[in-house]
Amino acid sequence: MPAVMFRSTSDAAPAWEEMLKQRIPDLDFRAWPDIGNPEDIEFVLAWKMPPGTLDGMPNVKCICSLGQGVDHIFADPNLPEGAQIMRLVDPWMSQAMSEWVLLHVLRYHRQAPEYEELRKSKTWKSLPAPDTASRKVGILGLGALGADAASKIAALGFDTAGWSRTEKQIEGVKSYYGEDQLMDFLARTEILCCLLPLTKATEGVINAKTLAALPKGAFVINSGRGGHVVEEDLLAALDSGHIAHAALDVFRTEPLPQDSPFWEHPKVDLWPHVSAQTNPVSAGDQVADAIRKVFSGQAPDNLVDPKVQY
Repeated sequence: MPAVMFRSTSDAAPAWEEMLKQRIPDLDFRAWPDIGNPEDIEFVLAWKMPPGTLDGMPNVKCICSLGQGVDHIFADPNLPEGAQIMRLVDPWMSQAMSEWVLLHVLRYHRQAPEYEELRKSKTWKSLPAPDTASRKVGILGLGALGADAASKIAALGFDTAGWSRTEKQIEGVKSYYGEDQLMDFLARTEILCCLLPLTKATEGVINAKTLAALPKGAFVINSGRGGHVVEEDLLAALDSGHIAHAALDVFRTEPLPQDSPFWEHPKVDLWPHVSAQTNPVSAGDQVADAIRKVFSGQAPDNLVDPKVQY
């Protein structure tokens, strides 16, 4: 049987090997760097491989991202010719991501940062009660993760909209789409949640111009990719007061450098890229099915279009 190579900066090879061998007992599983003959590798399980990792592996047929994002794979300009790219589409991850987004939507809607400041000064004071139906929440990106989060936010009664490359039909969610409708989407959004894939088209999408298009006092929640945010522009918007608060789970450089101003910024809720961690147990059947299909000459599910990179 051909071999599977595993390389990840955050996932545990033993857990994945155990899970996959429960489903494919005779699987030849090789964890980097102990991969033996590189020509044996036909299936790759990867997260943030350094460019060049797959050099000398001419028989790779499929590269599976250990997550829903694939930008880290396309960062390598010399991928094996003809290799298919697939991503995980895991309901467990969608649920986890929606929980993280909802956590911060509800914190900001229910004025948690303001009450935390009042507590520091031992001030007992009631703020005007927020109205859920009039709170405008917007989701940037309506793929598997964004659509799930948008549906759950709408189900709580928020005025919910989403923006994507093409029009989407999601119950309770107004669809904005295409470049022509982005600014209108931003202008009506009081709590912005970014769940876009990172591509050339979405790099730096949260920048000085788009932040200025949000209403004054808006909130930003980013659990897409760090590359979506021009960090200097977000810091400036926070310092000016135009953006009231930001919840950030992803950053351009990870781990976040010790000298980053985000660490101690009073208006930033900071998380270490944990909003939706990959779960080998829940994703096991999908990956095992993909391996069987690839080794038998079939196309796996959840393939990525290399032209749009999602």
